[in-house]
Amino acid sequence: MLSRKIKIGNVNIGGGCDIAVQSMLSVKHNDLTGNISQAAQLEQAGCEILRVAVPDKASVALIPAIKEKISIPLVADIHFDYKLALEAVAAGADKIRINPGNIGDNDRVKQVADACRQKNIPIRIGVNSGSLEKEILKKYGSPTPKALVESALHHALLLEKYDFDSIVVSLKSSSVNRTVDAYRLMAQKRDYPLHLGVTEAGTSRMGLIRSSIGIGALLLDGIGDTIRVSLTASPVEEIAAARDILLALNKNKNGVTVISCPTCGRTSLDIREIAEKAESALKNHTKKLTVAVMGCAVNGPGEAREADICVCGGENSAALFVRGSFVKTLPQEKIIPELLEQVDAFTYEEGAADA
Repeated sequence: MLSRKIKIGNVNIGGGCDIAVQSMLSVKHNDLTGNISQAAQLEQAGCEILRVAVPDKASVALIPAIKEKISIPLVADIHFDYKLALEAVAAGADKIRINPGNIGDNDRVKQVADACRQKNIPIRIGVNSGSLEKEILKKYGSPTPKALVESALHHALLLEKYDFDSIVVSLKSSSVNRTVDAYRLMAQKRDYPLHLGVTEAGTSRMGLIRSSIGIGALLLDGIGDTIRVSLTASPVEEIAAARDILLALNKNKNGVTVISCPTCGRTSLDIREIAEKAESALKNHTKKLTVAVMGCAVNGPGEAREADICVCGGENSAALFVRGSFVKTLPQEKIIPELLEQVDAFTYEEGAADA
């Protein structure tokens, strides 16, 4: 089912729009300069929606200060104090993220809904397995997928009761299985745009693995409108990881996909080094195409037919294929320079492959 379309600042999500990449500032909230600097870095890295924690009244000042320096939407992350949500709206936040389970009674939720409606600001209902209401935990015994969905639906329907429907929902757990099941269940019930992520996913290594499995499974199901890869690492790494996930799934992001073989005893060249150099050199390239780095003649020619550009290793040399056709043999020292030249010169004319 197609989700409803909503606007966050100058970015649309849902309704078949491109999947937007998000991250969150990790600088202490009392470091204004540091937050502004990191926000600019994240925008440059490809972040499309940015979130900032607003834990106290003083930190509300981050909102206008950051917005002055970036052109992407800024989301205010609010917990516990509904007055901070009201002040964040007044300060110019493009979206409010609240966890209704800890924001207070219904009247407080209504005040936030009214303020956001007046400014055409959407609200994300962010439900986490660690912050479910006591009543729901008692009912289900643990933060099951049904418990997460029930919590989110309760608060979403409460907002709708107050004539507010610009709603985004997230249902995050540190358990990949629980997260995936919760989102699938929600997608069956309502058409809210869904913000995907596995919360507390972990370090750069395991966090990326958990996030790739969870987010990837849902995106392959056609579920999800915006994503955040939560890593215990620099948020710039989150952006790179998110864009790589979308690129791997061929989901709307331009960029070069580098595929390479795992190598075996038939390989004569250092394919790992060549592939890593190619991937590093092409990571910010905007053309949407596939480059294959293959080790020998077993799979190389076949991959050459599927890839836009392919180098297939031989004895201290490599065969270069473009659009499936052999072009020339390259000495080892010319492989990377020629590969980059071919990417720069590549056009999609005359039936070129679409990565």
